[in-house]
Amino acid sequence: MTEEHRFPCEQCGADYRFDPDKGQLVCDHCGHTEPMAEAGPWGGSIRELDFRQAIDNLLPLQEMEDLRVTRCPNCGAEVEFQPDTHATECPFCATPVVTDTGIHRQIKPRGLLPFALDETAAHKAMGDWMGGLWFAPNGLKEYARKGRRMQGIYVPYWTFDAQTASQYRGQRGTAHRTTRRVMRDGKMQTVSHTEIRWRPVSGRVSRFFDDVLVLASRSLPKKFTDALQPWDLSRLEPYRPEFLAGFRSEGYQVDLDEGFVEARAIMDRQIERDVKFDIGGDRQRIQHVDTSVSAVTFKHVLLPVWLAAYKYRGETYRFVVNGTTGRVQGERPWSAWKIAIAVIIGAILAGGLGYVFAQSQ
Repeated sequence: MTEEHRFPCEQCGADYRFDPDKGQLVCDHCGHTEPMAEAGPWGGSIRELDFRQAIDNLLPLQEMEDLRVTRCPNCGAEVEFQPDTHATECPFCATPVVTDTGIHRQIKPRGLLPFALDETAAHKAMGDWMGGLWFAPNGLKEYARKGRRMQGIYVPYWTFDAQTASQYRGQRGTAHRTTRRVMRDGKMQTVSHTEIRWRPVSGRVSRFFDDVLVLASRSLPKKFTDALQPWDLSRLEPYRPEFLAGFRSEGYQVDLDEGFVEARAIMDRQIERDVKFDIGGDRQRIQHVDTSVSAVTFKHVLLPVWLAAYKYRGETYRFVVNGTTGRVQGERPWSAWKIAIAVIIGAILAGGLGYVFAQSQ
């Protein structure tokens, strides 16, 4: 689902938008600007929420909100519309969507990374990226460069904090190099051999995990959003709807408990590295790890993405731009004739080189 936030200009009544360059609200109609509202009662800090309370449905009511949503019939994105909107286009795949609203209750976002790039900068980043795709159709490149506006969307994520303590059993391998003399081809030669000697070990490692990041959306392929990393979460701002003026925000589709399963997998991979480091030696074998997890807290946060979904010759191509760094990812289109020409040129060059080599012989 996406939610579009609007703030009327106090001079002309048109909608403000958040300007990433100026860091304030700007009216494109009359040029009036409005400073951002002050942060909430926690100032610049973002309060973590208790994971167990949320799982047991014991979060305070002020941490929850109800949204009216509809689901895109093509990509499955859940899109929120304004009350006076009856039909629109899905921002994730450019499919026409007719509203069919329903109520969805979700945990409110606690923080966000404000957009740092405006639409012009995002278009340039996408154009530069597409310019490096040698086998992309020229028509699509031109369509993307001159096409419709990009959508600025805040994508939902979970972050998890947790204290872990792990007991392990395993083996430490130490490399021992030995040499011996052997007869080969009538000559004595020295042959070296490396032997790994194993001995059992056990121990304990602990680690505090801070802000393990998990995507909470299914509207875009995860490989796209993962490739937009890294995100500088130290720049998270407490959630204020003014940051969303002129942008859309998507509600989460991955529930909290499902997100924590993925977070645990991320933690377990790091714990495995910690255990191997603690075992030491030249080789390590891990036989068993028992991890206890405590003090689990979480945040629902929004991260900024510029999104373009283009219909070209009946196919939808999606491109995403990190709204803070300009990093681009997308679906790579291929031009059959460009590939064919490249194959022909390659064959001609190979034949020419072969002829030159043959003549030189």
